[in-house]
Amino acid sequence: MTLDAYTRTAPFYDLWHEDGHVPEIRKLLPPLLDGVTGGVLEIGAGTGLITQVIGDTVPGEIFAVEPSLGMRAILLSRLSDRPSLRARVTVLPCGALDADLDEPVEAAVMISVLYGFAPPERTKLWETLARQLRPGGRLIFNWRQRPVGVPGPPEVMGSYRVGRHTYEILGQVVSATPEMATSRFSYRVLQRGVVISEDIVESDGYRPSLEELTAELTAAGFTPGTAPAGLLTWHHP
Repeated sequence: MTLDAYTRTAPFYDLWHEDGHVPEIRKLLPPLLDGVTGGVLEIGAGTGLITQVIGDTVPGEIFAVEPSLGMRAILLSRLSDRPSLRARVTVLPCGALDADLDEPVEAAVMISVLYGFAPPERTKLWETLARQLRPGGRLIFNWRQRPVGVPGPPEVMGSYRVGRHTYEILGQVVSATPEMATSRFSYRVLQRGVVISEDIVESDGYRPSLEELTAELTAAGFTPGTAPAGLLTWHHP
């Protein structure tokens, strides 16, 4: 069996993301879910860091979409420590474009997932999410306009001490255009400064402009809402 890239790098996920966007999302997301009492669809649940935020904010069911086996394993382990939340979270082992719920939900949440979709896939994504949302449902995701990356040598992006080991993440831009960047990441475990484990992952990231997103979501029938900087909210009619 060939392990997917996310499974191979899952041990680093919480270390890196707790040091990144997750603390901010914990503050900004709950107000955007105010009043939601029905189901929530989470696209790209990962290890469940944001799933917990949603579960602590809304009383209804959560449908957590996560295609990576390694990420799902950590997510389910996290849920095992929260029996009340475990009873409300259904983990779906599929990709976003294959999500198909038994009944529509009141909100869809997508954190740090958008950049993995090429333009044709984004069109299908908005159509898929529109089908899963109730009339008046809300779509919430994070987005920022970022400068075009500059190719260069690897740089340390995160370093975390765990017992006697150091978990280190290096990243570099391999190529970049205004629309897309290819990046290479090295996930290393060091003991006494010596690399004892390393996984290298190369991925493409797509950076749509706000104008592009507005056109795509409008074509899919969504209308814009208000959200703090770094997040966008759209409503299904």
